[in-house]
Amino acid sequence: MRGFFSALYSIAVTVWVGSLLAIGYLAAPVLFSQLSDRGVAGNLAGVMFTYTAWIGLGCGAYLVLFLLVGKGWRAIQSGVFWIVLLMLALTAAGYFGVQPILAQLKADALPRQVMESALRSRFATWHGVSSVLYLVQSLLGVALVVLQERGRSR
Repeated sequence: MRGFFSALYSIAVTVWVGSLLAIGYLAAPVLFSQLSDRGVAGNLAGVMFTYTAWIGLGCGAYLVLFLLVGKGWRAIQSGVFWIVLLMLALTAAGYFGVQPILAQLKADALPRQVMESALRSRFATWHGVSSVLYLVQSLLGVALVVLQERGRSR
């Protein structure tokens, strides 16, 4: 059974970091470059980022649990543990903190698109905050992929 949970650890790292990179740096840019309606592109990207956040919350929770069960409180001495915990915190901050602000700004701009409204600069600022959180999370994810064997070894 230990082998199953260890394999699931690797799968969780792969799915989480893979989804971050694929959606953030491949799918979303393609949407904006290929769709003439930036509002539709933004809405589709937003849906994909929502799925990515839920994947991150699930995978991150599993990874934290796996590390704590496998190493006990010694897990907190591991860099891998702190990378996972920080990625999980950034995911939660982005999804539960920044995304609701962006959604409210979009709603407040109706019937216009937010980027065509007086709320444009506030939306751009919060979108920038979201992008920085996502970039940091992505870089931590790459570090996690490189270091994941240290987290799995007991």
